Amino acid sequence: MASFLDLGIKASFIKSIKELGISNPSEIQELTIPILLKGKTDFIGLAQTGTGKTAAFGLPLLQHIDASSDNIQTLVLSPTRELVQQIKKQLFKFTKYGEEKIFIEAVFGGEKIDKQIHNLKRTTHVVVATPGRLIDLIERGDIDISHVKTVVLDEADEMLSMGFKQDLNRILKFSSQNDRNTWLFSATMPEEIKRIIKTYMDSNAPRIEVNKNALVNANIRHQFVRSSLKGKFGDIVTFIEKRGAQRGIIFCRTKAGTQNLANFLIEEGFSAGALEGDMQQKERDKVMRAFKKENLQYLVSTDVSARGIDVSGLEFVIHHQLPEQLEYYTHRSGRTARAGRTGTSLAFILPNELDRIHEIQKELSIKFTEVNV
Repeated sequence: MASFLDLGIKASFIKSIKELGISNPSEIQELTIPILLKGKTDFIGLAQTGTGKTAAFGLPLLQHIDASSDNIQTLVLSPTRELVQQIKKQLFKFTKYGEEKIFIEAVFGGEKIDKQIHNLKRTTHVVVATPGRLIDLIERGDIDISHVKTVVLDEADEMLSMGFKQDLNRILKFSSQNDRNTWLFSATMPEEIKRIIKTYMDSNAPRIEVNKNALVNANIRHQFVRSSLKGKFGDIVTFIEKRGAQRGIIFCRTKAGTQNLANFLIEEGFSAGALEGDMQQKERDKVMRAFKKENLQYLVSTDVSARGIDVSGLEFVIHHQLPEQLEYYTHRSGRTARAGRTGTSLAFILPNELDRIHEIQKELSIKFTEVNV
């Protein structure tokens, strides 16, 4: 296995990532970093969340920054504010021992735009953004992206499934006036992504695929329990009681369902919090902080709100209901069994949903086991 030094990463960055517990490159890092360090190229990386993508694109992009310039040189686009904040934080930590100061800003909805405009007036080399907020800033003339050399699309399939197609097209059009490169990372390759690649990227762009045949992490045990509408909450309680100190995320399809289940668990004496789109940003941040710091044992969340969650050491994921979209099952279950660990993805289904289980098995090439709680 190659080391980060072998891959061409500077000693100062290696020192920083070692402090973060990253000693050896993951598969995506080993395959991606040499290509992106080589210089000017478009790039397509197909990999699930939890494979080390942020360092795979983050280290090369930081190494390409000309810190003597005041201009924004790189845009990183990501689907949710939680993910944007997370990427910014990680990139900032990578620069800890750098000889030259690299300045990184995050812009996203749910926070006052004036504060972000004020921050962008300072020297900024890298902007991590949600597509919607970036478009707002471009239209107001409050961000100059004319010097951008690299645009990173992280979780590109997620951005499209969340309705950012128009915004992405506009951003890629704006920035294509420069001689820029696009680095696209995605867990899946729907038609819309292929269209973006065809329209905005070099047809010879190198493509790296990690775990080509494994749409879902092989370390996850997929299980289902037959339940009933009335009995589901009680069955979930029975399951988590048996799990002792283990931590996990419980997914619901609706915002109201998320709040109801979280309130039920709290009333039953469990340490739980809700995360859904109608909550104020302050509240969401507070819940996420508590969950990351292990002050909350369970997080009850909608699919969209969970997009940015990267919490290590989660032993299980519960599906209060099966998701409507197949990709959501991949994204949900991918919250457990990260960094080489094992985990359980447990679906509580109604008797008429057995066909859906067979469908998911077939489409994702996984095997479900029926269990009792």
